[in-house]
Amino acid sequence: MNRRQLLRGAAAGAAGAGALGLAACAPGGGGGGSGDNPGIVWGNWTYYLDFDEAAGVFPSLETFMEQSGFNVDYIEDIDDNNTFYGKIKDQLKLGQFTGYDTVTFTDWMNGRLIQDEQVQEFDYANLPNVKANLVDAQWDALDVDPGRKFTVPWQLPASGWVWNTKEVPQGIKTLDDFLRPELKGKVVVLSEMRDTMGMVMAGLGTDPAGDWGDAEFDAALAWLDDALKSGQIGNVKGNSYTQDLITGDALAAMAWTGDVVMLNAENDNQWTLEIPESGGMVAADSFTVPNGTSAESKKKVEELINYYYDPEVMAEVADYVTFIPPVKGTQEAMQKINPENADNPLIFPSEEDWKHLHNFRTLSPEEDKKYSTEFQNVLGL
Repeated sequence: MNRRQLLRGAAAGAAGAGALGLAACAPGGGGGGSGDNPGIVWGNWTYYLDFDEAAGVFPSLETFMEQSGFNVDYIEDIDDNNTFYGKIKDQLKLGQFTGYDTVTFTDWMNGRLIQDEQVQEFDYANLPNVKANLVDAQWDALDVDPGRKFTVPWQLPASGWVWNTKEVPQGIKTLDDFLRPELKGKVVVLSEMRDTMGMVMAGLGTDPAGDWGDAEFDAALAWLDDALKSGQIGNVKGNSYTQDLITGDALAAMAWTGDVVMLNAENDNQWTLEIPESGGMVAADSFTVPNGTSAESKKKVEELINYYYDPEVMAEVADYVTFIPPVKGTQEAMQKINPENADNPLIFPSEEDWKHLHNFRTLSPEEDKKYSTEFQNVLGL
């Protein structure tokens, strides 16, 4: 199970495994493919599109297929950037059709595809809604794709610091607050390197999006290593950190904003999450069109993207997904659907919060291998 599946299982509680199984295996529209096939195939993460469990359909996608007149095979089979890349890397290297007309990798992986010239440039003549509505902060957020020529954000996962509101009334305001004696063994951090190391680096005064190198990374890694060896950090988790919050095994954590929205909705608002003044992290899971996708299918992908950049449509998605939407006007449209979510700063950060959300700069392949290995070694993996 990936973290979205696990979270929904924790948050849904009494809904049980039946609802999970239904959503995880939710049907696409049929058709799909390139060449003579009139449909397209979209590979995405689980629980990343509004889904009606009772009807077994994705309502916004059903509407799009009715309007466009072609099918979209929507396949929820990205469970990890690296493992999914491994499935299609050979076709990418050869410029062959990957089986997907569009994929929504996370931007650090998209940066690798751009550097390897394995994705196609978008035609913005087919994307008027993107030109008008992409949030300003995202146009140049991917350092190897200024102006979003090759990537268009789908959702914006963000991370910050969370704590049990009752048990930690003073909150977590600085990085060293995680080291308070009363929290020993009750802190959990994320196994995603760019989230945890980005927030530690920011807490130590380094901009994760800036011009940093070994010295800054090593300083952050030393902080993490010390906190782990001392037992201050009780767990490093990916999929299941939300369970630690629910059981009380963790009272403070580095966490994803969308997860906390879901947990609070199902657990009487037990947790407070803030974007720290030193800085939280924000990434983008973005549409790309891999090489090998036909020109006809690429145009249909652009029609799909343009549809979802209508704020009214994106509000339907955001109400279900609860990550930050990349589309201007979504908050206003959300007022008509769910006013409570429209006022939630974890879904719609304030202007001040945006100032404290960092991207993690694109790493070279050599840096990625080196830093990832060092991070895993500290975790003991």
